[in-house]
Amino acid sequence: MNTLAAVPLELETTMDVNVIRDDGVLTATVAGRIDSSNAHTFAEQITGAITDDDSAYVMDLAGLVYISSAGLRAVLMAAKTCRARKIKFVLCALADPVLNVFQVSGFDRIVGIHSTRVEAVAAVSN
Repeated sequence: MNTLAAVPLELETTMDVNVIRDDGVLTATVAGRIDSSNAHTFAEQITGAITDDDSAYVMDLAGLVYISSAGLRAVLMAAKTCRARKIKFVLCALADPVLNVFQVSGFDRIVGIHSTRVEAVAAVSN
C-alpha cells in the first residue's frame, strides 16, 4: 500500500543587500528574492544607505532572482529619494526574468538600466 505524505513547500524568501561606497558612488549589491515578505526591510536598507555625501547610486541586481510589485515600489522610492537629493540613480546587471518585470511595468523608462556594473558606474561618473 502506498501512502502519501504532505511535504511543505518552502519558497526561498531570503534577500541579501551589501552596500559599499567608493569615491562618492554608493553601490548596493542585491541577491535573492524580494517579495511582500521582505520588501519593507529591503526598502529600509536601500533607502537608508543614502547620504548627502553620495553623488550617485548604482544598484547591482545580478544576484536577484525575483522581484514583486512590492520590491519595485521599494526601488522606485530609492530612485525618488535620490532624485530629491540630486543623486544619480541607475540599475545594472538584471537577469532576464527580472529585467522583464522592469520592462513590463514600465520602470525601465523611469530608471536607467545598464548591462554591467562597469557601464553603470561609467554612466553616473560623467
